[in-house]
Amino acid sequence: MAKNGNEAQIDEGLYSRQLYVLGHEAMKRMQDANILISGMRGLGLEIAKNVILGGVKTVTIHDQQVARWVDLSSQFYLREADLSKNRAEVSQLRLAELNTYVPVTAYTGDLTEDYLQQFQVVVLTDSTLEEQLRIGEYCHCKGIKFIVADTKGLCGQLFCDFGDEMIVFDTNGEQPLSAMISMITKDNPGVVTCLDEARHGFETGDFVTFTEIQGMQELNKCDPVEIKVLGPYTFSVCSTTGFSDYVRGGIVTQVKMAKKLKFKSLKDSLESPDILTTDFAKFAQPPQMHLCFQAMHEFMKKNSYLPRPWHQGDADELLNVCKGLNEKATPCQHLEQLDEALIRKMSYVAAGDLAPINAFIGGVAAQEVMKSCTGKFTPIMQWLYFDSLETLPEENEPQLTHEDCAFRNSRYDGQVAVFGAAMQERLSKLKYFLVGAGAIGCELLKNFAMIGLACGEGGMLTVTDMDTIEKSNLNRQFLFRPWDVTKMKSETAAAAVKQMNPNMRVTAHQNRVGPDTERIYDDDFFEALDGVTNALDNVDARMYMDRRCVYYRKPLLESGTLGTKGNVQVVIPFLTESYSSSQDPPEKSIPICTLKNFPNAIEHTLQWARDEFEGLFKQPAENVNQYIQPLGRDTKFMERTLKLPGAQPLEVLEAAFKSLVTECPKCWEDCVTWARNHWQMQYNNNIRQLLHNFPPDQVTTSGTPFWSGPKRCPHPLEFDTHNSLHMDYVLAAANLFAKTYGIRGSRDAGQVVEVLKGVKVPVFTPRSGVKIHVSDQEFQNSNASVDDSRLEELKTTLPSLEALSTFRMFPIEFEKDDDTNFHMDFIVAASNLRAENYDIPPADRHKSKLIAGKIIPAIATTTAAVVGLVCLELYKIALGKTKLESFKNGFLNLALPFFGFSEPIAAPKHTYYDKEWTLWDRFEVTGVKPSGEEMTLKQFLDYFKNEHKLEITMLSQGVSMLYSFFMPAAKLKERIEQPMTEIVTKVSKKKIGKHVKALVFELCCNDESDEDVEVPYVRYTMR
Repeated sequence: MAKNGNEAQIDEGLYSRQLYVLGHEAMKRMQDANILISGMRGLGLEIAKNVILGGVKTVTIHDQQVARWVDLSSQFYLREADLSKNRAEVSQLRLAELNTYVPVTAYTGDLTEDYLQQFQVVVLTDSTLEEQLRIGEYCHCKGIKFIVADTKGLCGQLFCDFGDEMIVFDTNGEQPLSAMISMITKDNPGVVTCLDEARHGFETGDFVTFTEIQGMQELNKCDPVEIKVLGPYTFSVCSTTGFSDYVRGGIVTQVKMAKKLKFKSLKDSLESPDILTTDFAKFAQPPQMHLCFQAMHEFMKKNSYLPRPWHQGDADELLNVCKGLNEKATPCQHLEQLDEALIRKMSYVAAGDLAPINAFIGGVAAQEVMKSCTGKFTPIMQWLYFDSLETLPEENEPQLTHEDCAFRNSRYDGQVAVFGAAMQERLSKLKYFLVGAGAIGCELLKNFAMIGLACGEGGMLTVTDMDTIEKSNLNRQFLFRPWDVTKMKSETAAAAVKQMNPNMRVTAHQNRVGPDTERIYDDDFFEALDGVTNALDNVDARMYMDRRCVYYRKPLLESGTLGTKGNVQVVIPFLTESYSSSQDPPEKSIPICTLKNFPNAIEHTLQWARDEFEGLFKQPAENVNQYIQPLGRDTKFMERTLKLPGAQPLEVLEAAFKSLVTECPKCWEDCVTWARNHWQMQYNNNIRQLLHNFPPDQVTTSGTPFWSGPKRCPHPLEFDTHNSLHMDYVLAAANLFAKTYGIRGSRDAGQVVEVLKGVKVPVFTPRSGVKIHVSDQEFQNSNASVDDSRLEELKTTLPSLEALSTFRMFPIEFEKDDDTNFHMDFIVAASNLRAENYDIPPADRHKSKLIAGKIIPAIATTTAAVVGLVCLELYKIALGKTKLESFKNGFLNLALPFFGFSEPIAAPKHTYYDKEWTLWDRFEVTGVKPSGEEMTLKQFLDYFKNEHKLEITMLSQGVSMLYSFFMPAAKLKERIEQPMTEIVTKVSKKKIGKHVKALVFELCCNDESDEDVEVPYVRYTMR
């Protein structure tokens, strides 16, 4: 993206993950937007940060006030040295570093109409109601998009006015759905039936188009048609009575239709508000908050200050103002009854300024800015109210006083105003473990610095991440700068937040969490913690940390994002279920036969291309290197290979023989020849063989065409040096093949063409008797017979290790984000050539990278909002909340927009005899007596029989079975008198590390009536 938004290429290296959320068209529209954000307290700064990272044309930040102590609790770009300086001028320098493509200007003058007319979007924070109404009316008349955002302690408010004619081009940001058709009736309306491989997923009111229908050609050419869903596989369309008869085939595809929205001005919306519900458990609160926010403006106008922290007199006054406003309210705004308790709570915390609330409202508001200037996603219509007042002490708990919460010229004043000085002290002493320093990790660190977590005596925050910073991280991992690329994430992020709050006690590690690092993150480490916060990007690591938190009984805050979607889960010992208690269904895998012979979607050809990459440039090189390892290092390669199931031993050795003998290149020209021949095999020969086995006109035993339904009939391609896609393939494949042999490649396409002129491509004739599997079931049932004589021949004809003493290959690890390494060039060309074989619409490089690289779309706005919610749950943990209903699991989708909150699911309860237990319970067994003698297996079994009336039928540790009732007598006799740790060491064939204080045993037990009962695990302490 060029500076000042000139029409230019978007920097895909920087905006890569965001582009997968917004798309190129929306990004280009954003390039033309000049944004004004007024008010540079914590909320205004948060909005500015997210909008600048997003990549608009320009951002102007406006403020006429100077920095005060109370600002420092959430304004992360203010330092103590900046007190009494203008907030906008101080913030400008630090905001400008976030994105070199977005000029940031500070303005400290008045917001006159002349000044406002240069902007496409105006955002007001920290403003008076009079100013909001004045500027809101002007913006509504002039077609300038207008947003008001405000936070008061634990409460937030957002208002959007995008004019009389706001065009939304894409309401939800989801990929258009498509389905394959099996039948269309001639009727009024016509009924379309889809193949029953998967539900079509359409909704009534969607618009669709049709392609590839044989017979009813009229539908192929028609404009988008509205549908009515009849069932999971059927829907009705327009009348088809006058159309030709349907024969077969066809694809139906959803079309995104533009939608026109009309917004009311702020003045009209105040009187008749449309409010988006954020929490259905608090359904009655938003109208009360709508009134209370107006009352606070009145209170401020009269007193020149907001209600003071936990001040009873001010709360009484605010309540009276609310009553007065309610009496004067229009019939549609008048409230039957005021929620006095709610209004008092809002008064108590109104002077507070909390980083997590600002993060949530700021993330949501910044997304609305992007919606307003792109037409991408559905805007908030028109008010949003949010609160986390359940964080405050409950009625039966000790209440805070004005003295507890009064300002004291501290950087935490904005937080002390809400929770009191004692809570601040508690936060400062916490010991937390943050796992991950990516997008979520950076946002968490910023919030931790602002709330003062681990910023005092005894506090400690440990952050670990083994990754280095890449350019594509800079778009949302906002603690990093261009000059940090290649540095370690954890160290860089820790140093950045120390700038925000120098008191922060943070230690950065570069370790992967897992069994390999349990010597570092051992019993002593975990037992000292107050809690764990995950900022991970994969399920395996999340589940591992979840198991550790359950074992050590530590609270876990879990969160994740996917584009505009985000979720937060809070795991509390002895109260909630754990992260692992419920899981998403596994991703649906593509059937092998679909990939090999019958692709019907670009996803299939891209997965095929990824498999090609691994099978050509990684696995053969790895196998060869294992084969030629010097004696004494990997002498068992042949032994291991021959033990592989089915035809795998032959496949591995054939590939090694090819790599070492028949296809081993001597020079660059050999690599070009190999690439040309491989092209011929994949895109011509194999397709011709497939069509030989299954001709285009073949019918099945039931009389239906073989090539119908999901099976698309392919056609072979003819190589042409003038076809850029053909040349892209050869150039990429030849360079990658050369690299695996350490041969220098070339980018000279002209020279490659010259080499190709001399390549003699072997003539291919399809053969009879070649078996091609039509389904995975058929593939699995076919016991591939292994040619033992060929296997023996390969074992003897592979070059000797002595002859290969200096030979080595170089396996290639797929790396999607380097545009110079030929990896994505190969994937795009290989996939699109196969797509051409099967008449599947091709995918550009951008889409191919998303699918083949399994990229997770990401945007800073969602991350900010989600982390705000995480830190609100952290407050509750620090406050020692013990009721399930105090906590909130959250899910949001900023595109829709949708917000859903629910109390966490309680830990499921189990019983044996009359004892109730959950996943948080266990048997504690001390394995070593005071004399130093350890418990034997017999004593362990007897202990459970005598103490718990349980007969152990099976006993395991990890994957090792230590005891079972069906164990051979000789083995039992040998083990029964052995100490438990000795048995573990022998069976697992691993020594127990010196850092391990206790072992985990799993039990299967019978009760006294010989019934099988489910029981907790055992923590067996031995040190």
